[in-house]
Amino acid sequence: MTDPSSTTVVETELERFLRDFALVSAEIHHRIVGQRPIVEGILISLVADGHVLLEGVPGLGKTKLVHTLADVLHLKFSRIQFTPDLMPTDIIGTHVVQENEKGDRFFDFQPGPVFANIVLADEINRATPKTQSALLEAMQEKSVSVGRTTYQLDRPFFVLATQNPLEMEGTYPLPEAQLDRFFLKLKVDFPTGDELHEILDRTTGTGEPPIERTLSADEILEMRRIARSVPIARPIQAYAVALTLATHPEQPSAPPSVKSYVRYGASPRGAQALVVGAKIRALLAGRVHVSAADIRAMVLPALRHRVLLNFEGAAEQVDADRILQDVLDRTPEPADRGGA
Repeated sequence: MTDPSSTTVVETELERFLRDFALVSAEIHHRIVGQRPIVEGILISLVADGHVLLEGVPGLGKTKLVHTLADVLHLKFSRIQFTPDLMPTDIIGTHVVQENEKGDRFFDFQPGPVFANIVLADEINRATPKTQSALLEAMQEKSVSVGRTTYQLDRPFFVLATQNPLEMEGTYPLPEAQLDRFFLKLKVDFPTGDELHEILDRTTGTGEPPIERTLSADEILEMRRIARSVPIARPIQAYAVALTLATHPEQPSAPPSVKSYVRYGASPRGAQALVVGAKIRALLAGRVHVSAADIRAMVLPALRHRVLLNFEGAAEQVDADRILQDVLDRTPEPADRGGA
């Protein structure tokens, strides 16, 4: 049963949430041309306390987008360029020998680049699995263990990883456990002709458009609290559960494409991403309740990296998005759409 007080809280703070979200988005688009679904997905993940995997060919502005986000927010930023020789200590940090004024030597921990609010993991699939796994604890637990000591990371902690889907030679595909840590997987598309003209106008002149810093860490954490206060009706939550279960080939509700090409479906984290992302989308639509349309809009970005193909699916190069669209088409929507 929904707590009426939570609805009241969201209604009184909806205007501020919309204003802050729009302010950050507008500042980002002072530098970034187009890519509005990508910017919205990144900001939804930031508010949801998740992480983002950006996939696209080189030169589409993925790194530029993350840099711009860091410039807009009052947050500490660091970039990690993943390469095959990168070691876990290059990410999380290590102990080094220091000497005090008396000449006594001692070990002192020097934090790595993961100790930041926004971390860009550039070309994450170029590092070895051992190094990739160094991000696992940080992404999930918001902490880092070095030796016998556990260090807490500052909040918010937001990882944006990029990977190139074309050049796979000499790369290390992310393991399923790490893929599941990403709240959304966003595909960055090539710009249109008009957008390409605008990019050239902005980047081949004497300087970049100026941007202003907007939200602080405390304001982002407050947006997270507001988003999670949005109520969701039981039939709408059941719809998210049904969509998640339909991605599993052993379930009776799974469509033929899932039974033929999927080895394992979306995890419970996928269902969580559907619900939390839908709550934020509801707020962005000016509503304080979740609709079935909000759930549907989150299915592709939230589940495409959580659907694992079997041998037949990989051999036939089946697109996970096509399978998820089949799931959407064949899963009945609830009669009560949450007031949509």
